[in-house]
Amino acid sequence: MRRMEFKMERPGLLETGQKITVTEGLLPSNYYYVIDPSLAMSANIPFRNRLRSREGVVVDVVENARGFYVTAEFDEPEPGKK
Repeated sequence: MRRMEFKMERPGLLETGQKITVTEGLLPSNYYYVIDPSLAMSANIPFRNRLRSREGVVVDVVENARGFYVTAEFDEPEPGKK
């Protein structure tokens, strides 16, 4: 299972166990992903680590000094592992 972290701007938008879908965005040298409908956003992901799945499950939501972070799990191997 592949895990990815997303930044969420406000509390309570997502909860553990919730099924999600993501939309892929393209930058000149990276991809980024947004949990629909614009609830949280990933960091920039290099082309070689592109996410193949578009559906996942929220496994953790945490608040720290920098804000709210959502960890989601997708049914595919971690990048670099087969």
